[in-house]
Amino acid sequence: MTILEFIILLVVAAICGSLGMAISGYSRGGCLLSIALGFIGALIGVWLARALSLPELFLLEVGGVQFPIVWSIIGAALFVALISLLSRPPTQNSP
Repeated sequence: MTILEFIILLVVAAICGSLGMAISGYSRGGCLLSIALGFIGALIGVWLARALSLPELFLLEVGGVQFPIVWSIIGAALFVALISLLSRPPTQNSP
């Protein structure tokens, strides 16, 4: 994998992570968080698709590495939703 292919893969992961963040309504973080969420989303999405015996939709091949676009977005949205549920500050009940 060349450096250009690696940069293309990072950009695709950032776009998928950003879309996952937008779907779930999470707005913290920047580009690096979007890239990480794109890759984590790809792992979660592919695992979920294989566990449910679903087809891999819209694969992008960059430098011999297949990146699942649709499952990455879905996995990132699920992961971000889970993070936002766990990181919410506790609400205070006022009398």
